[in-house]
Amino acid sequence: MRSVSSLIVAGLLVAVVPAASLQPVSRRDADRLQQKIDLIAQRGLIPGRSALRTTVTEAEINSYLAIYGKTQLPAGVVDPRVAILGPDRISGRATIDLDAVRRSSSGGWFDPASYLTGHLPVSARGVLRTKDGVARFQLESAQVAGITIPKAILQEIVGYYSRTPDNPRGLSLDDPFPLPAGIRQIEMRRGEAVVVRQ
Repeated sequence: MRSVSSLIVAGLLVAVVPAASLQPVSRRDADRLQQKIDLIAQRGLIPGRSALRTTVTEAEINSYLAIYGKTQLPAGVVDPRVAILGPDRISGRATIDLDAVRRSSSGGWFDPASYLTGHLPVSARGVLRTKDGVARFQLESAQVAGITIPKAILQEIVGYYSRTPDNPRGLSLDDPFPLPAGIRQIEMRRGEAVVVRQ
């Protein structure tokens, strides 16, 4: 069940480190989200059922990330926070090990990622649209330590931290991606999202 949980969390986070609110972390909220994730995953094992709509709050997501995220997020990504700003709008931040990204970059004087060092807060905000099991994220802005950065630098960070053996270049910010675990769409309103699962 943990691998499905990881996929659902990744889907909710849009595989990017999408300035987030500062609600207190609660084990109760984290456990509540874990129960919802398990329900969504189990629902996929029962064919022919009607759509399941599960409301997930911003507080639940952030508590889950703080308590359980350490085992599911890539090494070098810590203290992630997500804010659901309203319909189709999301933002977030995390402290990122930029030395790891810099070491993997092409280097050289003209590579902006080569100037990013240390563990710094990275934030982004944008529009997330989901339909028919596919999501697309449109970046509006991104920052490192409060300084606006171009999309190319955020892409390098996202690409590095989303690499897998099957996808060694990682995810592209411009490409649509499938939602995990049979999720058909995610409807967002301020502070919460409704996950629609067939």
